[in-house]
Amino acid sequence: MKRFAFVMGGAILGFGAAVMVLPAAEGANDTGAYRQLDLFSDAFERVRANYVRPVDDGDLITAAIQGMVSSLDPHSSYMDAKSFGDMQIQTKGEFGGLGIEVTMEDNLVKVVTPIDDTPAAKAGIKPGDYIAAIDNTPVQGMSLNDSIARMRGPQGTKVTLTMLRTGQKKPFDVTLVRAIVQVDSVKSHREGDVGYIRLTGFNEQTASGVEKAVHDLQREIGPGLKGYVIDLRNNPGGLLDQAISVSDDFLNGTEEIVSTRGRHAEDTQRYDAHPGDITNGKPLVVLINGGTASASEIVAGALQDNRRAAIVGMTSFGKGSVQTVIPLGEGGGALRLTTARYYTPSGHSIQAQGISPDIAVAQADDANVPKIERTTEADLPGHLTNETVAKKQNVPIIRPAPGKKYDDFQLSYALDLLRGKLTVSAISQQSASVE
Repeated sequence: MKRFAFVMGGAILGFGAAVMVLPAAEGANDTGAYRQLDLFSDAFERVRANYVRPVDDGDLITAAIQGMVSSLDPHSSYMDAKSFGDMQIQTKGEFGGLGIEVTMEDNLVKVVTPIDDTPAAKAGIKPGDYIAAIDNTPVQGMSLNDSIARMRGPQGTKVTLTMLRTGQKKPFDVTLVRAIVQVDSVKSHREGDVGYIRLTGFNEQTASGVEKAVHDLQREIGPGLKGYVIDLRNNPGGLLDQAISVSDDFLNGTEEIVSTRGRHAEDTQRYDAHPGDITNGKPLVVLINGGTASASEIVAGALQDNRRAAIVGMTSFGKGSVQTVIPLGEGGGALRLTTARYYTPSGHSIQAQGISPDIAVAQADDANVPKIERTTEADLPGHLTNETVAKKQNVPIIRPAPGKKYDDFQLSYALDLLRGKLTVSAISQQSASVE
C-alpha cells in the first residue's frame, strides 16, 4: 500500500488525501481504558435494546467513531469504507461531485473554497458561504461526511443547496449539476515577459505539472523571461510529498523545506532540497491569501524563509497540521487523524497564525468584504493552538487607487514587481501612505 501524509484546509468533496499506516495506539492494556470501554459497551447495549426503533449495529459503531474522532480537532474524521475508497481514487486528480472544499462550523457546512472550473465555482459559490440544507434536508445534526455524501452522486444528476451568505438577509437556493471533475492542479500562461503558474491543489500530478509548466513557459517566452508568478491563492492543500517536491523545484541546494514533529521525539522528520533550480534562478513572486492553506502554506513558507521568493498578498489560512489516513481492519474504512505539526525552515509554526506576506496587497474588492467572511484556522472550533504567541505586526496594506479598476490587483502588483517597476524597499516606503 502506498504511504502518504497529507495537509489540507478542510474536507473536500472528493479531493486529495493520502495513506500511511501507523502502529497501534499506546496504552492498549491500560485498565482505565478498559473501564471506559465497558461504559461504552453498556451505553451501546442500552441503545440497541431501548431506542424507540431498531437501529443498525454498524450505524451505531460508525456514529461513535465519527463522534470520537471529530471531537479532536476540525481536520480529524472517520471515513467509512466507501468514502475511503473514493479518497484513494481522488488523490490521483479526478473525482465525482461538485468541486467544493468544506468544513463544519456551528452545525452548518461552511465553504472554504470552490475548486476552479467545477460546478461549485461556475455556480458562484464563494468562500465563507454556509450550506444550510441539501435538497431541502437541513444539515444540522448531520456529520460532515454525511453532508458530503448527500452532495455526491452520479454525473449529470442535480442537487440543490440552500445557502447563507454574509450580507444577504435571506437564504437562497443554488442548483448544481454533478460532474466528474478533472482536477488539473496546475495551470499556466504567459503574461508578456512573465510566466504565470497557478496551483489549485496538490495531488499526485502537481510537481510534474509545475515542471512541465516551467519548461513550456521557458520555450514560449525565451531569453526575455523576467521571472515567474506562483499563484497559491485559494489553494486548500493536498499531498505533503507534492508540496515538498514543488518547493524543491525552486530551490538550488540543501536548504530545509519543512520539518514535521509528532507526539514523540522520534517522529520528527526534516525534508531538505536537492541541487537544481528548474527556473535557473529566475525571480519568483508567490501570491497568497486567506484561502491559501496547509500544503500551499508549506511551499510559501519554504520559499519565504529561504529568501527565494517575495510573498505578496494577504495572510494565509494558518493550517499547520499534518493528517495521516490510517486504514481500519478489513473493509472498516479509515481514520483521517492529525498526527503532526509542521514547521517552516525558520522553525516557525504557522498553526492558527498563517504566513504573513512580505508585501501586504489587498485584492481590489477586499475593502468591502466584511471581516466575518475571512475565515481562518483560528476561527474553527476546536483548532489546535500554537505553542508560540505571534508578534502583532501593523503591516500597511496596499490597495488600488480609488476609482481605478483592476481585473486582479494582486497579480498586477506581482507583475510590476518582477518587471522592476517596483522594489520591495520602495514599496515599504510607499505603503505607509497607502493604508
